[in-house]
Amino acid sequence: MIAGMYEQNFMAYVIFGLILNFVFSIMFGVYLSNNIGMKEMIESKGDKEQPLLIRLSLFIPYAKMLVTLYRVTILQLFFLNKGYTHKEFWIYMTNEQKENS
Repeated sequence: MIAGMYEQNFMAYVIFGLILNFVFSIMFGVYLSNNIGMKEMIESKGDKEQPLLIRLSLFIPYAKMLVTLYRVTILQLFFLNKGYTHKEFWIYMTNEQKENS
């Protein structure tokens, strides 16, 4: 038994979590590309590297789904509700932040 459930049930939850991770990520990517446009996304994409924790979250069931939902929340609350565009969110997500010194 793993975490109080049989191995088959645990693996079913893990596989379902991974599928949900990809579904949410793909849906968010399609949503952004519909609102920004693929050409515009390619032209404005930076080379920001994902933090290690987010890269590792793929291996934890449901974690990447939560990260994607967090990004949707940031998009809605801190960008769209304040009058910014989807493209400004994309630039924020994909470019390194410049510090004012």
